[in-house]
Amino acid sequence: MQARIYKRPKNAMQSGKAHTDQWILDFVPAEAKKPDPLMGWAGSGDTRSQVQLKFATCEDAQAYAAKYGIDAIVHQPPPRKLKLQAYADNFR
Repeated sequence: MQARIYKRPKNAMQSGKAHTDQWILDFVPAEAKKPDPLMGWAGSGDTRSQVQLKFATCEDAQAYAAKYGIDAIVHQPPPRKLKLQAYADNFR
């Protein structure tokens, strides 16, 4: 059973940073999705792909994965680069 642990990214459509302090553990899909013969919707029999666990810290997520024997890969967020500039810089 494989999983990935990552920090929730900031929503690109909004300027707020709500819920970006959470760490997410979700499972790697075990099988590919295929179209349903009746409706044509994509789906699979893998129910683990629907599970998403939220943790306060990366260490909590790693401890949970170690406790239940889950092979987890941690994806660290890239460092944020702030470009500080003044409004007057637009006219130089």
